[in-house]
Amino acid sequence: MDKTLQSIVQTLEKDFGAEANEIFGEVEAVVSLENIVAASQKLRDDFDFALLSTITAVDYFPEVSPRYHIVYVFNSLSKNLQLTLRVPVDGEKPIIPTLTGVYKNANWRERELWDMFGIKAEGHPDLRRILMPDDWDGHPLRKDYPLGYEEPQFTFNFEEIDLSKPKGEM
Repeated sequence: MDKTLQSIVQTLEKDFGAEANEIFGEVEAVVSLENIVAASQKLRDDFDFALLSTITAVDYFPEVSPRYHIVYVFNSLSKNLQLTLRVPVDGEKPIIPTLTGVYKNANWRERELWDMFGIKAEGHPDLRRILMPDDWDGHPLRKDYPLGYEEPQFTFNFEEIDLSKPKGEM
């Protein structure tokens, strides 16, 4: 592990109780839900992690506590460093604090979390769907989301699809 990154991780462990490890040369730390905003702010202000490049989630269904891990990827362009923070979130009411006050680009990424996983970013200035239509039911990237069985029609399989059959019947 890079010495600079090692000292940053030690600070996160000391200040926020993070549990860090290195996997295949990439460093990640698990931080509690209560500490994610403060840890993000410290990374930005004290360690020059100016870019929040990714926010996504991992669904561990049928687990309930924690059902999700929210994955934040931070980059320091000046130091050529990358650090991943993971935040465990319960499945009953998946709510995280918004990072829009720390990183402006968290806005659309948190909207995507809401749209695809149903994870609400509390305090978000404009939490609404970003990819799916406004009237869409459910959150398609959840593992318990019902799968559709309609075969997609492409130019190569146009002749094979019987359009006279009702949807869902194969």
